[in-house]
Amino acid sequence: MAKGVLQMISKNQSLREHVLYLLQGGGAHLDFEQAIAAIPGAKRGAKTPGSTHTPWRLLEHLRICQWDILEFSRNPNHVSPKFPDGYWPQEDAPPDSESWDKSVNAFRDDLQGMMDLVSNPTTDLLAPIPHGDGQTILREALLVADHNAYHLGQLVLLRRYLGIWDK
Repeated sequence: MAKGVLQMISKNQSLREHVLYLLQGGGAHLDFEQAIAAIPGAKRGAKTPGSTHTPWRLLEHLRICQWDILEFSRNPNHVSPKFPDGYWPQEDAPPDSESWDKSVNAFRDDLQGMMDLVSNPTTDLLAPIPHGDGQTILREALLVADHNAYHLGQLVLLRRYLGIWDK
């Protein structure tokens, strides 16, 4: 292979690795597992004065948004939820522990789905998504990382106020 092609492949792989690092909560970001760990069932629907969020509402919002971005990125027939109501759960608390666990696992699966899309060498990170209006896989992956970091930070702050963050 020509030297220029090898350099391009190397740069492309380096870009993929940087994006994957960011998606996994690398650098200055908190990872999902740290933010979600050991939230007691009784606190999953708890609010603090002046807050509209609960751990459940934040978890579900994170899950729904990440799922929507991933599906938009890979499925030309995907229909997004109605904004903004479709991106937030109606209830403050999960109906049961199984619903909490299902949401946590769905978030993990969709995060892995985005990482698989980014790490796939056949994915052109910079090509416009054919069914979009200028978005690229790179842009959507960075959006997931940015959105997750923002709301995971909110979750940690809420946990501090609720007295369930000791890190």
